Amino acid sequence: MSESTHLSSLREPLVAEQRSLHQLTEEICAPMERRPGGLWWAAFLLAFAALAMGVGMVAYQIKTGIGVWGLNKTVGWAFDITNFVFWVGIGHAGTLISAILFLFRQKWRTSINRAAEAMTLFAVTCAAIFPVIHMGRPWLAFWMLPYPNSRGSLWVNFRSPLLWDVFAISTYFTISAVFWYVGLVPDLATVRDRAKSKLRRLVFSVLSLGWNGSSRTWSRYETVYLLLAGLATPLVVSVHTIVSMDFATSVIPGWHATLFPPYFVAGAIFSGFAMVLTLMVITRKVFRLEHLITRRHLENMCKVIIVTGGIVGLAYGTEFFTAWYSGNLYERFAFANRAFGPYGWAYWVMVSCNVVAPQLFWFKRVRTTPAVIFLLSLAINVGMWFERFVIIVTSLHRDFLPSSWAMYTPTVIEVGTLIGTFGLFFTCFLLFARLLPALSIGEVKAVAAYAQSPVAQLAAASSGEKKPKSGRAAA
Repeated sequence: MSESTHLSSLREPLVAEQRSLHQLTEEICAPMERRPGGLWWAAFLLAFAALAMGVGMVAYQIKTGIGVWGLNKTVGWAFDITNFVFWVGIGHAGTLISAILFLFRQKWRTSINRAAEAMTLFAVTCAAIFPVIHMGRPWLAFWMLPYPNSRGSLWVNFRSPLLWDVFAISTYFTISAVFWYVGLVPDLATVRDRAKSKLRRLVFSVLSLGWNGSSRTWSRYETVYLLLAGLATPLVVSVHTIVSMDFATSVIPGWHATLFPPYFVAGAIFSGFAMVLTLMVITRKVFRLEHLITRRHLENMCKVIIVTGGIVGLAYGTEFFTAWYSGNLYERFAFANRAFGPYGWAYWVMVSCNVVAPQLFWFKRVRTTPAVIFLLSLAINVGMWFERFVIIVTSLHRDFLPSSWAMYTPTVIEVGTLIGTFGLFFTCFLLFARLLPALSIGEVKAVAAYAQSPVAQLAAASSGEKKPKSGRAAA
């Protein structure tokens, strides 16, 4: 059978330039094996400084009490839960890209899935900080775990959605960590075989679990990876659905809506893909991986953002329609206050970033220009943070009794803690990119064969791109 019978002449290759398998290994392992440059050190020191400040802020508020926050009797939730929901949403894209796109055999995930999986773990870690602090006595956080205790009949309230969060997020983190690690095993074996120092070889020998690259090993690996992908996929829906129940099961106007579960899931995927875009645009530039993380990868992620952004925009409109159609005066007031009240500026920042800005991705020139993609992804991240702020604060600061109305203003401690979580996130990501393969070596090699075929070169030429270089020229 000729090659043209099973390769599309219209599909552009995912690897933009021809590379031998050895060259791909060299390029992906290069950030681990060479000394980091000045740009990496500058980013790491900045992130670590933010992390250090956040640690100081958290230590101070644990010692002093959560009275250092700007909360009051009316606004009992604010920055803490806003940041919690925001980081949980960021962590959604990793499982989506790795598991769901794998099950649907979407090959364009190959260059971005590893970083997205790692991002999930770091984001969920950042999210877990806030409920623990909000407890007021974080040293008693272990009470939330379902273990036999000596406290008699004193148990947590299993009917509380906040407890459901603990179970859902801990399960999500565990499965995501196992899924990420199993996918790393073949690449850890590659790094083990390339190691020059005895200590490095010993460490990666232990981590690679005796991988020998045989056909039987690959067959078992692919079976386990497929099963984990199937197990992780329902978590994409379940985790943020349970997070949405923190609000949907209440009686507060603006919160108790059956729309929240699908609305939160779509918003989580929306914000998660925006963060993946932010990181991938930086990674491909800093590590010179433009031929592996191509414009096609970025364009496909932009298309997902168009879809999920449309769902989020529809949810915004549906909320207002439901409030009007219900005839409930309190519900109508809650949404009128959300858009035109004292925090109306935050609502319109949210709409501008989450509804208006993503519409630019309808233009191919925009979704294939990395600089513009980077700016729009930052705008979406800002908008999604404000979405959580608007939902929480504007629904609380003016409740049923006008006599209890109050405004909320975040304190320096709260802002510093938020900055500290960004410091933790980027510190972990920079260390990950430095110590482990940021791209899946095996999966990138699997799609590289297509780029080297004559049909792929014809497709690239017909799309207006430059003819792929030879392996010697590319080196």
